[in-house]
Amino acid sequence: MSQQAWTLDVTSYWTRLVHFFYKRLSDMSYNKTVDSLGDYSWISWFLEVKGNGFICRVPTDFIEDKFNLIGLEFQTHTMDLVLEPEYDKHRWNNEVYTADAEQLYGMIHARYILSTGGVADMCLKYERGDFGSCPKVYCKGQRTLPVGLSDQWNQSYVKIYCPRCNDIFQPRSRCGLLDGAMFGTSFPHMFFMQLPAMMPSPPQEKYVPRLFGFHLHRNALVPPGSPEQMPKIQGSSTSQSTFLSSTNQMPP
Repeated sequence: MSQQAWTLDVTSYWTRLVHFFYKRLSDMSYNKTVDSLGDYSWISWFLEVKGNGFICRVPTDFIEDKFNLIGLEFQTHTMDLVLEPEYDKHRWNNEVYTADAEQLYGMIHARYILSTGGVADMCLKYERGDFGSCPKVYCKGQRTLPVGLSDQWNQSYVKIYCPRCNDIFQPRSRCGLLDGAMFGTSFPHMFFMQLPAMMPSPPQEKYVPRLFGFHLHRNALVPPGSPEQMPKIQGSSTSQSTFLSSTNQMPP
């Protein structure tokens, strides 16, 4: 067996081992949450709302841990709604309560997915392709991860991040209406720091603009009059400044 083939086998083995480990963590987290909340909780209802497919289930013990709530401002009734084990729409028929609960859960969610258990839960969704794929041709359908442009609420909608080309795009599903703060600006990078074996390699190909088979000059790819097209003025800046100062002097 060649050294290259042996290296690929070892990498594949460790990748499968990491996947198995994180899947077990995710299953344990999910079962613990379902056992404590049941199937009629507010969290279960919220996760099933169409357009919330990017969001994962946050365990109740993580939500109840006061350390994970440091810096978050919320009312007691908002937390009561988030942890409601038997959610009744008629009882909580208040748009303000629901919006506050969505924001609180979203901010807690952004913290949870940076933890080991949260990365495990999001890893399963990533492997299923729940977050979509990169639209770039040479990324060849690379799976993406959600990312926010701000850690503050109501600043921007969620985007998807491609780890192959390191670019972001607009989601092509209703999940694109989720607040970006639900995922934060650090999640994709923390994801691959904890799972380095899943980091894809950069694209090997790059699109080259051509005209009748000839490569186009870079000046032909920018708008006319842009700074990139302006010719560089020959001569030093010192000589130019001396010339300008001499021409601006008043005659004696």
